[in-house]
Amino acid sequence: MEIKTEYRNRLPHIAPIGATFFVTFRLGDSLPQKLIARLKLQMEAEISRLEKEKPANYEEAIMRQRKLFFKNYDHQLDQKPFGECYLKQPKVAQIVMDKLHEMDGDKYDLIAYCIMPNHVHLLVDFSAQMIDEDGFYLRQIPENYTQLHKVMQLIKGSTSYYANQLLGRKGKFWQKDSYDHYIRNEKEFRNIIRYILQNPVKAGLTAAWEDFPFTYLSKKYSGS
Repeated sequence: MEIKTEYRNRLPHIAPIGATFFVTFRLGDSLPQKLIARLKLQMEAEISRLEKEKPANYEEAIMRQRKLFFKNYDHQLDQKPFGECYLKQPKVAQIVMDKLHEMDGDKYDLIAYCIMPNHVHLLVDFSAQMIDEDGFYLRQIPENYTQLHKVMQLIKGSTSYYANQLLGRKGKFWQKDSYDHYIRNEKEFRNIIRYILQNPVKAGLTAAWEDFPFTYLSKKYSGS
């Protein structure tokens, strides 16, 4: 079984086994390609410079560049909606929600999500795949372990098929790549939950996150 913890598609990815991930995936027409190319070039140029200079805070500086890329990327999605924004249609959003919940408890533990008009924010924990039936952490990666990029393929493949059927359209529904970030600590974990829940509020879609029909938070964390 080949396991990769680092890989590159259109964006660089770091996917440790059993980690908790914050994922953002978007519709295929949600951003102009020239804009994405410009943001990527800016990030890659800074990362290349850091790799050559290797400052004392190298890893922190790399992480800062990735976060800056995401900040600019997500700002464009929220404040300047582009494309058909199919996810604002309740029936289309429901297709996505059903799929996310279908895989809960099997491929991951579903912690939180919000479905915006042209993108989705998702927080999922993969550690359950590394725990046996007696509650002990496995020393080896199980043969049936499904990595993040494979899970995203399952989510996108199924939902794009049914969404296209519902909409009476053909062709690409989701952008091929996704932005993902693995959670380093408890503080970051809590901050990302707040970010996900408040995203539709900041975008002006609702006054309170609890009133937005396409937002979810697991009961396990609802009192925290």
